[in-house]
Amino acid sequence: MTITVISVRDGKYRQQATFENFEDLFVDAPRIVGGDESAPDPHDYFDLSLAACKSITAQMYAYRKGWPLEGVTATVSRDERDERNGVYRLDVALSFRGDLDEAQRARLTEISDRCPIHRLMTTSTVEITTRQR
Repeated sequence: MTITVISVRDGKYRQQATFENFEDLFVDAPRIVGGDESAPDPHDYFDLSLAACKSITAQMYAYRKGWPLEGVTATVSRDERDERNGVYRLDVALSFRGDLDEAQRARLTEISDRCPIHRLMTTSTVEITTRQR
């Protein structure tokens, strides 16, 4: 999939993200750095990707096991105080709806830590090449 981000003229730092076959999303910078806060900022999308991936992973596992999971709520809180020192902390609280016992809930929590985004964020070396077109 290719994602294209284009600066939008109706805001100082507002960006429009275009995806193949999906609705466009918008991104803006927080006011503290001069943005208009007209949309989530890049950190918000980073955090959101973790919450969504954990939720989807738990749902997929429960579905394969035939467990009565009716839904997942994933709430992410960030602590970015030490980001400049290389430490970015995310706390994810998961809530599972459905007639599940404690062992199933614990297993779903454990499985959520194996989602691809969690692993990407915690164990991968990410190589980025930036070039001019």
